[in-house]
Amino acid sequence: MNKCFAIALAAFAAGTVAHSPALAQNYPDHAIRIIVPYPAGGPADTVARVTTQGLGGQLGGNVVIENVAGAAGRIATKEVAHATPDGYTLLLGSSNEYAITPALYKNLDYDPVKELTPVAALVTDSVAIVVNPSVPVNSLAELVRYAKDHPGKLTSGSTLGIVTHLALMYFRVHMGADILFVPYKGAAPAIADAMGNQIQVTCSAKSVLLPLIKAGKLRALAVSSAERWAELPGVATFRESGLEGFPPDVVFGLFAPAGTPSDIIAKLDEAEDARLNSPEVQAAVAKLGMRPHPLRPQDFAKAMDDQVQLWDAVVAEAGVHLD
Repeated sequence: MNKCFAIALAAFAAGTVAHSPALAQNYPDHAIRIIVPYPAGGPADTVARVTTQGLGGQLGGNVVIENVAGAAGRIATKEVAHATPDGYTLLLGSSNEYAITPALYKNLDYDPVKELTPVAALVTDSVAIVVNPSVPVNSLAELVRYAKDHPGKLTSGSTLGIVTHLALMYFRVHMGADILFVPYKGAAPAIADAMGNQIQVTCSAKSVLLPLIKAGKLRALAVSSAERWAELPGVATFRESGLEGFPPDVVFGLFAPAGTPSDIIAKLDEAEDARLNSPEVQAAVAKLGMRPHPLRPQDFAKAMDDQVQLWDAVVAEAGVHLD
């Protein structure tokens, strides 16, 4: 190797190592984008606004939440996965984007497991299968019987390619529910159509469904959590309803592009942990029926690896594969 080139290379390497702590020390010096991969009003957007509101003040900079919807979260996830790993472009993601997407789609032009770094776990949320109140059923078993007695009358719908879609397909396969499925780009329009009786069955997260169920705009038939929701003690769990093997929770958190400096990740995790422990965020999370789930980055990474295995098994059982 040319001696001058070797000296220059060594100097560059040393400068890079020396510069990395400086990046974190000055971070952030401009706005941080937190990208939500679904439209406003859905579960991911709700989590983003509850848990990251005030994060800019915690970090000493500006934080902007940006909804980049489309392709069941794949557009936003790819954007973050391929962004500059400097801590200024983050994903408010979940088990959906990190674990379910690679199990469902075998021809992705990005790899969320390899190209994203788990930064901070935030909350867990569960889902429920619900019907328009005009459908005279109160359980999944009753829904199956009603669908058989009224062929072609019921239509279901949810965001395509995420946990809610899988829940409806898992229900269909395991209980023989012959109900047409209509894909949606986000939870909010699917829920609106369910309330308006354009579709009769949907599935979404507790954080957005609970107020609508309490108001009588939708009726819950079963919930995915390990235990019945305290707010709806009369509604059975998936397991009680015959849907064993379906993961009880979806884990939400912040993700950064792989290669983001560890000290920046640590700074983000520390700031988000402080937010989650603040009384106002704790109250807001509890009101939505979610559970705070703070984990250190390495523990969050392990939890997401576990999610990959869980959802691989569910996708195989449901027999769902998407292009």
